[in-house]
Amino acid sequence: MSEQSERAAPHPALGLDDVVHQRVRLGILTVAHQARRVEFGFLRTALGLTAGNLSQHLTVLEKAGLVEIEKGYEGKRPRTWLSLTPAGDRALKDEVTQLKRLIQQIEQGGPGREP
Repeated sequence: MSEQSERAAPHPALGLDDVVHQRVRLGILTVAHQARRVEFGFLRTALGLTAGNLSQHLTVLEKAGLVEIEKGYEGKRPRTWLSLTPAGDRALKDEVTQLKRLIQQIEQGGPGREP
């Protein structure tokens, strides 16, 4: 890659989505992607979060249109489930693509760096 094309291409870190990239939210999206529909309690335990913390992150993701929240009952117990929306699936895949680009750039090294 020429010096000119390196300057023209934006740094991969600029493509990271602040909503998705946050550690907990990335974990939520990843679990939801794998499970397709995940129960709140399972997600809370899997990610080691408090109910309040998980709720705050879910609110951010729901407002961004990345997850859908469904409330209901399982027997007599209230339950909350979430699933990834098509936009959430795209956002997760885009984030992974950007992370791969960033890793590739690091592995290839830059000028003055050892490979």
